[in-house]
Amino acid sequence: MLDVCLLGTSGMMPLPGRFLTSLMLRYNGSSLLIDCGEGTQVSIRMKGYSVHSIDNICFTHYHGDHISGLPGLLLSMGNSDRTKPVNLIGPKGLTRVVNALRVIAPELPFELKFIEFDEPSVHLSLNGYEIDAFKVNHNVTCYGYTVNIPRQGRFNAQAAQELNIPVIMWKKLQKGEEILLDDGRLITPDKVMGAQRKGLKLTYCTDTRPVRSLTENAAGSDLLICEGMYGEGEDDKAKLNKHMTFKEAALTAKEAGVQELWLTHYSPSLVHPEDFAYVAKEIFPNTHVAKDRRTVELKFEEL
Repeated sequence: MLDVCLLGTSGMMPLPGRFLTSLMLRYNGSSLLIDCGEGTQVSIRMKGYSVHSIDNICFTHYHGDHISGLPGLLLSMGNSDRTKPVNLIGPKGLTRVVNALRVIAPELPFELKFIEFDEPSVHLSLNGYEIDAFKVNHNVTCYGYTVNIPRQGRFNAQAAQELNIPVIMWKKLQKGEEILLDDGRLITPDKVMGAQRKGLKLTYCTDTRPVRSLTENAAGSDLLICEGMYGEGEDDKAKLNKHMTFKEAALTAKEAGVQELWLTHYSPSLVHPEDFAYVAKEIFPNTHVAKDRRTVELKFEEL
């Protein structure tokens, strides 16, 4: 099960009741943030979550509405007795930007580990999350993220018994480890594990024009969280500022064959984005005009 909470849905500047951009994922005791706009830690507290378990923070890019909440969050994490390292992940320049922001948070009781990239796509495996970063089309270098939670096959207890594998060694095989029996036999996990089952897939993308990299990476996602900065009638502004409209986000969701679409990252001028829900729903019916702290539990399919 993957907990998903869209902490902030505003683009450019916060509004009353609408914090700046951030997404929080929780899986197996480890939390992952994507972006950390102003108000992120307040929204986390309002949701009743802890900042202590945040192991990874990914950034799409370094405009202020996506990273301005980081110094305060790091200080709160330090005050929560966090001592384990925290991974900071993002486009090239991350170390320089974060160190500049840390003028007001110079001392932390945990290490910051920086993972920077400038390739068109990058794959990372961190704390049970399989993360794919992919370059999109904004007016600065910007990436979207797809997060997969893989699910291993079922353990075949009957096969393990037939191979005379001691029960005490079953757990190692379930974790993907080989075992060496006392009789000299080397047993590999494929002898007792079934085919990998369908996992969970989420894609998150803001600050971009519609691009092939987004459609390809989002393909088949259980949930696509995508910017809809403009509701209707502002196509030229969207093209000029390298953002997307509700219609474009819905067309992307339809082409990618996702299960569900959440819109986010609204323009400050879009005070009531729900008034334009029909624009997206006409194209992709399972669209939600998300508000701050919209939450869902993505669950593995029952076989």
